[in-house]
Amino acid sequence: MSALLEVRDLVVRGGEGDILRINSLDVRPGEVLAVIGPNGAGKSTLLLAMACLIQPAEGQILFHGQRLEKRNSLAYRRRLGLVLQEPLLQDISVADNVAAGLRFRGLPRAEVESRVQVWTERLGIAHLRKRSVRGLSGGEAQRVSLARAFALDPELLLLDEPFSALDAPTRSRLLDDLQSLLSETGLTTVFITHDLNEALLLGDRVAVLLEGQLRQVGPPEQVFAMPADADVAAFVGVETVIPGVVSESRDGQIIVEAKGLHLEAVGDLQPGRAVFFCLRPEDVTLWKRETGQKSSARNRLSGRIRRLIPQGPLVRVEVDCGFPLMALITHASAQELGLDKGQEVVAAFKASAVHLIPR
Repeated sequence: MSALLEVRDLVVRGGEGDILRINSLDVRPGEVLAVIGPNGAGKSTLLLAMACLIQPAEGQILFHGQRLEKRNSLAYRRRLGLVLQEPLLQDISVADNVAAGLRFRGLPRAEVESRVQVWTERLGIAHLRKRSVRGLSGGEAQRVSLARAFALDPELLLLDEPFSALDAPTRSRLLDDLQSLLSETGLTTVFITHDLNEALLLGDRVAVLLEGQLRQVGPPEQVFAMPADADVAAFVGVETVIPGVVSESRDGQIIVEAKGLHLEAVGDLQPGRAVFFCLRPEDVTLWKRETGQKSSARNRLSGRIRRLIPQGPLVRVEVDCGFPLMALITHASAQELGLDKGQEVVAAFKASAVHLIPR
């Protein structure tokens, strides 16, 4: 399938050096590409370059295979929908804000009114059409911004962390509504976010941007389960990352020597290969050492609890096993086990839960 948008050898400079360097990135027709990374990684810079709102120092961006340049950038931008972190609404009514882009394009009045009605209804703001935007909540204002973008019937929708300033309940409702709209319309979308849950919910593919460079692109389940390197692993929540060396490899089963321990994993790396041994906290099971509970997990390590960190309905447990091992369990499990700081426990995890990154 040909890409709708292509980024090639892109360099954006600012201050004393490069702030963004992307060798190759494609956006496929009908997909939602979630671009994730921490604050300052260059995500918004990439989106502004895609929108032809900043000029790269090097490289090119192609739309339908045609290179975007100054002479054709206006025609291209008219085929975009753009929603930023701040709604940037005019001091007029909700309906007039949604209609603004349509009127700028010179659509007939009846067509403008029809689209405004359709999209204010679909975004749940039809009852606010005559209201001034001054009295809107943050969530309502962002719904107006989304309605304005969808009403344009764009070929490409660019979203720059549109929900980052909203409270959790408002953000959750908007995410659900946006997911439904993108599924129904099949609109090609680039969604910028630092929130991993947003990327998992919306993204057909995920692109990880760290320190201005693209580090990994792929389906969410692949990126989150098999990060390309230790930095990506740390960002996507693989909290236990320790260096080791493959000591044995036979029939798809691998033994890794790490921190004086022999740990089992699955793979086909050769003995002697240096690796990072990576494990997500939700893949670790804990029980009291004295219970002697049996488990099918191939890896069982003794350790002592260093910290218990409440996290909503879950508890993050740091266990000292000769290295910091993180586990994520429910409050009910923590209470049932009577876990406390300093307590000795057994941590278990399956070989198939381990991801090895060659180093």
